[in-house]
Amino acid sequence: MGSDDETAGARIQKGFQINYMILRDADSGKVIWQENKDFSAPDLEHEARVPVKILDMRAVSFSTIEPMENFRLDQKVLFKGRIMEEWFFEMGFVGANTTNTWQSTIEAAPESQMMPAKVLNGNVTIQTSFYDNETLITKSVVRLYYI
Repeated sequence: MGSDDETAGARIQKGFQINYMILRDADSGKVIWQENKDFSAPDLEHEARVPVKILDMRAVSFSTIEPMENFRLDQKVLFKGRIMEEWFFEMGFVGANTTNTWQSTIEAAPESQMMPAKVLNGNVTIQTSFYDNETLITKSVVRLYYI
């Protein structure tokens, strides 16, 4: 990655923030968990205390000062540092000085294939890397604690 990419990434990062994250029940639409916190800071591991039943839907609101040609996410779910699942999302062009919502529905595995919450508690991190094309904007790491 050249210095132009690093400069662009740093410039976008300064004006980029997560406004909130919401987890909803995919069938009823009921909010199960919401956090009005900026999870985009790359220099620390964030924590989220979430209900055990949070597996179906995620919505993230974000703001950007700088325009992005091809905004995309790479999201990894890790258990004790090992990748369990990985998803790629592409949003495309994002205008300057805008607030946007990205929403995805992720279906949970059948209950017989799920690990119990007491095993997952504190051992799962969600690592989300935000990009404009190939330029890394920021990487967020959130450790999950089930309540």
